[in-house]
Amino acid sequence: MRNPTRRAVLGAGIAAAGGSLLAACSKGSDSGPSAAPAPTDLVSPDGKEVAAAEGKRGGGPVRKVALTATPTRLDLGGRTVTTWAYGDRLPGKEIRVTAGDTLAVTLANHLPEPTSLHWHGLALRNDMDGVPGITQRPVKAGASFDYRFAVAHPGTYWFHPHSGTQQDRGLYAPLIVEDPKEPLAYDKEWVVVLDDWVDGVDGSTPDAVLAELSRGMGGMDHGGGTGGMDHGGHDMSHMSMTSRTPASAGPSPTGPSRMMMGATSPLLGGDAGDVAYPHYLVNGRTPEDPETFTANPGDRVRIRFVNAGGDTAFRVALGGHRMTVTHTDGFPVEHTQTDALLLGMGERYDVLVEVKDGVFPLTALAEGKKRSALALLRTGGGAAPDADVRPREMAAAPLTADRLRADRSVALGERRPDRTITLRLTGSMAKYDWAINGRKYTPEPRHLVGGGERVRLVFVNDTEMWHPMHLHGHTFALPGRGPRKDTAIVLPGRRLAVDFDADNPGRWMVHCHNVYHAESGMMTVLGYRK
Repeated sequence: MRNPTRRAVLGAGIAAAGGSLLAACSKGSDSGPSAAPAPTDLVSPDGKEVAAAEGKRGGGPVRKVALTATPTRLDLGGRTVTTWAYGDRLPGKEIRVTAGDTLAVTLANHLPEPTSLHWHGLALRNDMDGVPGITQRPVKAGASFDYRFAVAHPGTYWFHPHSGTQQDRGLYAPLIVEDPKEPLAYDKEWVVVLDDWVDGVDGSTPDAVLAELSRGMGGMDHGGGTGGMDHGGHDMSHMSMTSRTPASAGPSPTGPSRMMMGATSPLLGGDAGDVAYPHYLVNGRTPEDPETFTANPGDRVRIRFVNAGGDTAFRVALGGHRMTVTHTDGFPVEHTQTDALLLGMGERYDVLVEVKDGVFPLTALAEGKKRSALALLRTGGGAAPDADVRPREMAAAPLTADRLRADRSVALGERRPDRTITLRLTGSMAKYDWAINGRKYTPEPRHLVGGGERVRLVFVNDTEMWHPMHLHGHTFALPGRGPRKDTAIVLPGRRLAVDFDADNPGRWMVHCHNVYHAESGMMTVLGYRK
């Protein structure tokens, strides 16, 4: 296999993007003065500033991992599907390192199209962030790529492609970064990955789902509007925003309609989602054949929840138990008890539970979609609950991030923002023209920041849909000494202001973590000035 050097890959990618970057900068940026700098005045993904920031993170023992992205067949629990995955398991095999380690991952691409690896939630060097067209060229079919970076912060993270709709196949796995000074005491630890599943079911693929959604509500032709156009006037209504390949590449779309109508949730402010998934999974298993976790009565268990879904928020509860939330998105919070949790796509929560004697359902309700995923906790004898069980804890108002406070050890210090960037979330289900500030995604940095600045991102949701917004390479703080997070739900018609310190130079994406909203255009790029 070809294994291109990092510099060759980045050099070609940046050269290809140079023209569009220059054009964008000539128009100015809504995050700074109208006279924006030339591309040479911006930090490049492999620039000296990136190397200097990486040096500050250190680089301890090297943990080597080999990953292969490949077509495969997976048993979801009585249902076998053909899909793409990392090896032959779902989720992919967990990677576990210790904070301070250097992670060295070789990705071999055996897929029929280009791919990449994005390390969701990590503050890492920019040229390893895994976004084709921004931080690297796509890893072509039959090629491989070496990712190598220092892992600075402990916590619960995960990885997935940033290429088209690939994340909504089986291409994801948890990344657990252990704390060498772990303050929590517990007897067992479980990683629970939640997912909504469509790939390989009755002929469906995520690309076919995107193609259907892109036609808009009712399949109406909206080609005459701006929703299907890039700024050069080219029809992009059936193009993947990141891979620039046809959304329905491969066999002609088949199978039933997957457009969901009428899914509502007051908790999410109305419309709950766009896609009617046939299955909802915990650790790759359907409720009819769930994974069973075992423990002894009285054990203290740490559960790390990851929402790897494409279009679904999950309301999670463990029957007969209360959970104590200890972390969200990798960072500690003041311990808070709750009966249930709400996780948007891309979010993670860690909880502690002292388990009782018996058999208990761990239920993940697809919020607003009237279906659920299931795992079991068994500490003793007894019959397993039904697949569609709804524990009474599910009826309680679930905890959301705005009710948490950052642990003082990681709280962002008080400081007035040096720069405010307003990101208006725009678009609708009718035209499926999701965008930021009314502009669909292009790879040039549109919002400029300076190293060392305190930056305020103001998300203004002008749509009738909720959006889990994700910032690459940094964590932000929710208002009022709220938790440190990299992904946060912005409800329809609402405004959310979050602050972060610009301490990781490069070019970083901000996007909705609904796969189909992002691939329709709800993504943008932050760039650091030199």
